[in-house]
Amino acid sequence: MEALPDYEVIRKRILIDGDGTGDDRRINLLVGRFIKWCNSGSQEEGYSQYQRMLSTLYECEFSLGKTLRMYDMNLREVENYEKTYKEIECSIAAAHEKIAECEKQILQAKQIRKNREEYDALAKVIQRHPDRHEALKELEALGKELEHLSHIKESVEDKLELRRKQFHVLHCTIHELQQTLENDETLSEVEETSMETDPKP
Repeated sequence: MEALPDYEVIRKRILIDGDGTGDDRRINLLVGRFIKWCNSGSQEEGYSQYQRMLSTLYECEFSLGKTLRMYDMNLREVENYEKTYKEIECSIAAAHEKIAECEKQILQAKQIRKNREEYDALAKVIQRHPDRHEALKELEALGKELEHLSHIKESVEDKLELRRKQFHVLHCTIHELQQTLENDETLSEVEETSMETDPKP
């Protein structure tokens, strides 16, 4: 008889054993004990085989319950990952909005700088006029406004730098989460493969 390839053996093993919890061994054991129970010669031997069958059935029920609990746990974990993913998406959208707002503030700061240059040119023109007293007052007012605008510019630049750092941290966090999810999936596949290939007692 021609030997089956390794992948065919593994595929048939998975079809029989399900999730690798030893169901095939328990079923074969249960069938064997049922046959022994049918062929038992005495009442005591029949009762003994009956108790063994019940024990095997209890093991099957316990294994089923454990599998169902693991399935429910995996569903909750998937829901948790989806919730976290949505929260990250919302955070990214909010970060983009903040960046757009900061870009507007930068444009405003550039306009302020342009106005300041125009104010400087205007101040030079005013200083050439005969009424120096009024010109000095206006120049002082312009200087205060310029100082105020400079503070606004510095504040806007500080906010922009902070948003960039926050976005970088968020991007790194997303990358780490994706790597963690991929590692979890790889670990699960390795564990399942290990359980499927381990010899049954």
